Amino acid sequence: MTEDKIKNLLQKADETAGVPAPVFINISAVRRRANRRRIISIATPVAAAAAILIAVGLYGFTLRAAKTTHQQKISSLEMQIEQLQARADATYNLVQEVLDNERKQQRLDELQAQLASIPDPIEEIQKQVDKTAFNLVYQADRMYRELNLKSSAIQTYKRVIELFPETHGAEVARERLLEIQNIKYKKDSKGDLLWKQQNVPSSC
Repeated sequence: MTEDKIKNLLQKADETAGVPAPVFINISAVRRRANRRRIISIATPVAAAAAILIAVGLYGFTLRAAKTTHQQKISSLEMQIEQLQARADATYNLVQEVLDNERKQQRLDELQAQLASIPDPIEEIQKQVDKTAFNLVYQADRMYRELNLKSSAIQTYKRVIELFPETHGAEVARERLLEIQNIKYKKDSKGDLLWKQQNVPSSC
């Protein structure tokens, strides 16, 4: 299409359209629209900023709440740990006390067993006394029968009876003294009988 044709078409369109109608502009309405746009343009960032601030505040509050809850949980756990520790300490002390009591009882049983194995000191002393008395009697027997020390033997027998009257040795010593007295009596009786036979005249 040539330039001339385009011009012709434009002219025909203008002729067909006729004179343009007058345009009335409402200045106040334009100003209101402009103010509204300006307000909207200002309010939008402010609203966005407010929304951001609110969001930040809510987030901080949520963090503080979460932190508080977390601290409460930590405090609760610490309290539970302390209670468990106290129970563990009490249990440990109880176990130690039981073990100490068992050790003491075991030691007491050992001491009682040792004490039971130790001879009665009174019995031991009595045995030593009997042994001493028997030795003295044995020495007195040797004096009398082997060494012909009759006077020393008698003194030793009497000493055994005096020092250890309740012993078996004292009984033996008494028996020995009776034997000596009987023998002496028999000898004396024989001597008297012999003297009488020699000195008393016959009735014949």
